[in-house]
Amino acid sequence: MKAKSLVKLGILQTHSYPSNQKGIEAISKMLIGAAKSETDIVCLPEQWQKENRFGEFDNEFAHLKKIAKDYAMTIIPGAFYQKKKKGFVISAPVIDSSGEIIGTQEKIHPFDYEKNIIRAGTKTRVFKTACKFGIIICYDMVFSDIAESLVKKGAQVLFSPSRIVRRGISPWHMYVQVRALENRIPVLAANVQNTRFGGNSVIVDLVDNNNVMIPKITTLHGQTIKSVSFNLSKYEKSRKRRYLDHRKFA
Repeated sequence: MKAKSLVKLGILQTHSYPSNQKGIEAISKMLIGAAKSETDIVCLPEQWQKENRFGEFDNEFAHLKKIAKDYAMTIIPGAFYQKKKKGFVISAPVIDSSGEIIGTQEKIHPFDYEKNIIRAGTKTRVFKTACKFGIIICYDMVFSDIAESLVKKGAQVLFSPSRIVRRGISPWHMYVQVRALENRIPVLAANVQNTRFGGNSVIVDLVDNNNVMIPKITTLHGQTIKSVSFNLSKYEKSRKRRYLDHRKFA
Protein backbone atom coordinates (compact mmCIF):
# COMPACT_ATOMS: atom_id res chain seq x y z
CA MET A 1 0.00 0.00 0.00
CA LYS A 2 1.29 3.45 -0.91
CA ALA A 3 1.64 5.85 2.00
CA LYS A 4 -0.38 9.06 1.72
CA SER A 5 0.39 12.62 2.83
CA LEU A 6 -3.26 13.37 3.57
CA VAL A 7 -4.64 10.92 6.14
CA LYS A 8 -7.38 10.70 8.74
CA LEU A 9 -6.13 9.20 11.99
CA GLY A 10 -7.96 8.32 15.18
CA ILE A 11 -7.83 6.97 18.72
CA LEU A 12 -10.50 5.15 20.70
CA GLN A 13 -10.94 5.64 24.44
CA THR A 14 -12.82 2.80 26.09
CA HIS A 15 -14.30 1.78 29.43
CA SER A 16 -13.83 -1.64 31.01
CA TYR A 17 -16.16 -4.56 30.22
CA PRO A 18 -17.13 -7.76 32.08
CA SER A 19 -15.81 -9.93 29.25
CA ASN A 20 -13.62 -9.66 26.17
CA GLN A 21 -16.61 -10.43 23.96
CA LYS A 22 -18.65 -7.57 25.44
CA GLY A 23 -15.70 -5.25 24.93
CA ILE A 24 -15.24 -6.22 21.30
CA GLU A 25 -18.97 -5.81 20.63
CA ALA A 26 -18.99 -2.31 22.10
CA ILE A 27 -15.91 -0.94 20.38
CA SER A 28 -16.79 -2.57 17.03
CA LYS A 29 -19.72 -0.18 16.61
CA MET A 30 -17.40 2.76 17.25
CA LEU A 31 -14.81 1.48 14.79
CA ILE A 32 -17.39 1.02 12.06
CA GLY A 33 -18.57 4.58 12.63
CA ALA A 34 -15.01 5.86 12.26
CA ALA A 35 -14.50 3.74 9.13
CA LYS A 36 -17.64 5.18 7.55
CA SER A 37 -16.18 8.65 8.11
CA GLU A 38 -13.12 7.51 6.11
CA THR A 39 -10.69 7.14 9.01
CA ASP A 40 -7.51 5.45 7.76
CA ILE A 41 -5.92 4.25 11.03
CA VAL A 42 -7.32 3.84 14.57
CA CYS A 43 -5.42 3.00 17.76
CA LEU A 44 -6.90 1.55 20.98
CA PRO A 45 -5.42 1.63 24.53
CA GLU A 46 -3.10 -0.86 26.22
CA GLN A 47 -4.69 -3.80 28.08
CA TRP A 48 -8.26 -2.54 27.85
CA GLN A 49 -9.74 -6.05 27.74
CA LYS A 50 -10.92 -8.06 30.75
CA GLU A 51 -8.44 -10.85 29.91
CA ASN A 52 -5.25 -9.44 28.41
CA ARG A 53 -3.04 -12.52 28.00
CA PHE A 54 -3.05 -14.25 24.63
CA GLY A 55 -1.12 -16.97 22.87
CA GLU A 56 -1.87 -15.42 19.50
CA PHE A 57 -3.98 -12.55 18.27
CA ASP A 58 -5.76 -13.91 15.20
CA ASN A 59 -8.67 -15.58 16.98
CA GLU A 60 -9.03 -12.91 19.65
CA PHE A 61 -9.32 -10.13 17.10
CA ALA A 62 -11.08 -12.01 14.29
CA HIS A 63 -14.00 -9.58 14.36
CA LEU A 64 -11.70 -6.56 14.20
CA LYS A 65 -9.84 -8.15 11.31
CA LYS A 66 -13.15 -8.41 9.45
CA ILE A 67 -13.95 -4.74 10.14
CA ALA A 68 -10.50 -3.70 8.91
CA LYS A 69 -10.98 -5.65 5.69
CA ASP A 70 -14.61 -4.64 5.09
CA TYR A 71 -13.87 -0.94 5.54
CA ALA A 72 -10.25 -0.79 4.29
CA MET A 73 -9.00 0.59 7.61
CA THR A 74 -5.88 -0.13 9.68
CA ILE A 75 -6.61 -1.04 13.31
CA ILE A 76 -4.11 -1.13 16.16
CA PRO A 77 -6.22 -3.10 18.71
CA GLY A 78 -4.05 -2.00 21.65
CA ALA A 79 -1.17 -3.71 23.45
CA PHE A 80 -1.43 -6.99 25.36
CA TYR A 81 0.53 -9.77 27.02
CA GLN A 82 1.55 -12.23 24.32
CA LYS A 83 3.00 -15.64 25.12
CA LYS A 84 6.19 -16.46 23.23
CA LYS A 85 8.59 -19.42 23.49
CA LYS A 86 10.79 -17.60 25.98
CA GLY A 87 7.96 -16.14 28.05
CA PHE A 88 5.57 -13.22 27.80
CA VAL A 89 6.07 -9.91 26.05
CA ILE A 90 3.68 -6.98 25.77
CA SER A 91 3.04 -6.34 22.11
CA ALA A 92 0.79 -4.27 19.89
CA PRO A 93 -0.51 -6.03 16.77
CA VAL A 94 -1.30 -4.13 13.57
CA ILE A 95 -4.25 -5.18 11.41
CA ASP A 96 -4.02 -3.69 7.91
CA SER A 97 -6.77 -3.02 5.39
CA SER A 98 -6.54 -6.58 4.04
CA GLY A 99 -7.71 -7.83 7.44
CA GLU A 100 -4.38 -9.46 8.25
CA ILE A 101 -2.02 -8.90 11.18
CA ILE A 102 1.10 -7.57 9.47
CA GLY A 103 3.29 -7.50 12.56
CA THR A 104 3.67 -6.38 16.15
CA GLN A 105 5.63 -3.83 18.14
CA GLU A 106 6.92 -5.09 21.49
CA LYS A 107 7.13 -2.94 24.60
CA ILE A 108 10.77 -2.07 25.15
CA HIS A 109 10.62 -0.74 28.71
CA PRO A 110 8.52 -2.87 31.11
CA PHE A 111 7.00 -0.71 33.84
CA ASP A 112 7.48 -1.51 37.52
CA TYR A 113 5.84 -4.91 38.23
CA GLU A 114 5.94 -5.82 34.51
CA LYS A 115 9.68 -6.39 34.85
CA ASN A 116 8.90 -9.60 36.77
CA ILE A 117 6.37 -10.80 34.17
CA ILE A 118 7.63 -10.00 30.68
CA ARG A 119 10.85 -9.78 28.73
CA ALA A 120 11.71 -6.46 27.17
CA GLY A 121 11.47 -5.83 23.45
CA THR A 122 14.66 -4.81 21.66
CA LYS A 123 13.62 -3.20 18.37
CA THR A 124 11.45 -0.38 17.08
CA ARG A 125 9.50 -1.04 13.90
CA VAL A 126 7.86 1.22 11.34
CA PHE A 127 4.66 0.03 9.66
CA LYS A 128 3.40 1.23 6.29
CA THR A 129 -0.31 1.24 5.51
CA ALA A 130 -2.11 4.54 4.78
CA CYS A 131 1.07 6.25 6.05
CA LYS A 132 4.30 5.26 7.77
CA PHE A 133 3.83 5.03 11.52
CA GLY A 134 5.47 3.79 14.68
CA ILE A 135 3.99 2.50 17.93
CA ILE A 136 5.12 3.58 21.39
CA ILE A 137 3.59 1.41 24.12
CA CYS A 138 2.72 3.34 27.29
CA TYR A 139 5.89 3.64 29.47
CA ASP A 140 8.10 3.70 26.36
CA MET A 141 6.86 7.29 25.87
CA VAL A 142 9.11 8.32 28.77
CA PHE A 143 12.26 7.51 26.79
CA SER A 144 13.15 9.97 24.03
CA ASP A 145 15.26 7.51 22.05
CA ILE A 146 12.23 5.33 21.26
CA ALA A 147 10.39 8.10 19.43
CA GLU A 148 13.58 9.36 17.78
CA SER A 149 14.41 5.86 16.53
CA LEU A 150 10.99 5.45 14.94
CA VAL A 151 11.03 8.86 13.27
CA LYS A 152 14.55 8.38 11.92
CA LYS A 153 13.38 5.06 10.46
CA GLY A 154 10.73 6.95 8.51
CA ALA A 155 7.66 7.17 10.75
CA GLN A 156 5.39 10.08 9.83
CA VAL A 157 3.16 9.73 12.89
CA LEU A 158 3.36 7.97 16.26
CA PHE A 159 0.56 6.02 17.95
CA SER A 160 0.65 5.10 21.63
CA PRO A 161 -1.60 2.43 23.19
CA SER A 162 -1.44 3.34 26.90
CA ARG A 163 -2.90 2.54 30.30
CA ILE A 164 -2.26 5.54 32.54
CA VAL A 165 -3.56 5.80 36.11
CA ARG A 166 -5.41 8.97 37.05
CA ARG A 167 -2.55 10.53 39.01
CA GLY A 168 -0.25 10.06 36.03
CA ILE A 169 -2.30 11.92 33.41
CA SER A 170 -0.57 15.30 33.78
CA PRO A 171 3.03 14.06 33.33
CA TRP A 172 1.88 11.68 30.58
CA HIS A 173 0.45 14.59 28.60
CA MET A 174 3.77 16.40 29.03
CA TYR A 175 5.73 13.44 27.65
CA VAL A 176 3.42 13.10 24.65
CA GLN A 177 3.73 16.79 23.80
CA VAL A 178 7.51 16.79 24.19
CA ARG A 179 7.92 13.76 21.90
CA ALA A 180 5.83 15.55 19.29
CA LEU A 181 7.86 18.74 19.63
CA GLU A 182 11.26 17.01 19.69
CA ASN A 183 10.57 15.11 16.50
CA ARG A 184 8.16 17.47 14.73
CA ILE A 185 5.56 14.74 14.37
CA PRO A 186 1.91 14.17 15.36
CA VAL A 187 1.36 11.81 18.30
CA LEU A 188 -1.94 10.06 19.07
CA ALA A 189 -2.09 8.39 22.50
CA ALA A 190 -5.06 6.27 23.63
CA ASN A 191 -5.88 5.53 27.27
CA VAL A 192 -8.39 3.42 29.22
CA GLN A 193 -11.02 5.24 31.28
CA ASN A 194 -12.43 3.58 34.39
CA THR A 195 -12.19 3.96 38.17
CA ARG A 196 -8.41 3.42 38.13
CA PHE A 197 -7.25 4.64 34.73
CA GLY A 198 -7.78 8.26 33.86
CA GLY A 199 -8.79 8.47 30.21
CA ASN A 200 -7.88 11.87 28.75
CA SER A 201 -6.55 10.25 25.59
CA VAL A 202 -4.75 12.90 23.60
CA ILE A 203 -4.03 13.86 20.00
CA VAL A 204 -1.10 16.26 19.58
CA ASP A 205 -0.79 18.14 16.32
CA LEU A 206 1.73 20.95 15.71
CA VAL A 207 1.13 24.42 14.31
CA ASP A 208 3.98 26.59 13.01
CA ASN A 209 3.70 30.16 14.32
CA ASN A 210 6.52 32.12 12.67
CA ASN A 211 9.09 29.32 13.13
CA VAL A 212 7.83 28.40 16.60
CA MET A 213 6.01 25.07 16.82
CA ILE A 214 2.96 25.21 19.06
CA PRO A 215 1.19 22.00 20.20
CA LYS A 216 -2.46 21.78 19.18
CA ILE A 217 -4.07 19.39 21.64
CA THR A 218 -7.31 17.43 21.42
CA THR A 219 -8.34 15.57 24.59
CA LEU A 220 -10.99 12.82 24.79
CA HIS A 221 -13.52 12.46 27.61
CA GLY A 222 -15.65 9.38 28.31
CA GLN A 223 -15.93 6.40 26.00
CA THR A 224 -15.48 7.87 22.56
CA ILE A 225 -13.54 7.78 19.32
CA LYS A 226 -11.96 10.81 17.68
CA SER A 227 -10.41 11.16 14.22
CA VAL A 228 -8.38 14.09 12.89
CA SER A 229 -7.18 14.80 9.35
CA PHE A 230 -3.47 15.42 8.90
CA ASN A 231 -1.31 16.67 6.06
CA LEU A 232 1.84 14.76 7.00
CA SER A 233 4.02 16.53 4.46
CA LYS A 234 3.76 19.82 6.37
CA TYR A 235 6.07 18.58 9.14
CA GLU A 236 8.91 17.40 6.93
CA LYS A 237 10.85 20.65 6.52
CA SER A 238 10.74 21.48 10.22
CA ARG A 239 11.67 17.91 11.17
CA LYS A 240 14.66 17.90 8.82
CA ARG A 241 15.85 21.22 10.20
CA ARG A 242 15.43 20.03 13.78
CA TYR A 243 17.53 16.92 13.18
CA LEU A 244 20.23 18.94 11.42
CA ASP A 245 20.41 21.21 14.46
CA HIS A 246 20.64 18.25 16.82
CA ARG A 247 24.27 17.80 17.88
CA LYS A 248 25.73 15.05 20.02
CA PHE A 249 28.32 16.21 22.51
CA ALA A 250 30.22 14.84 25.47
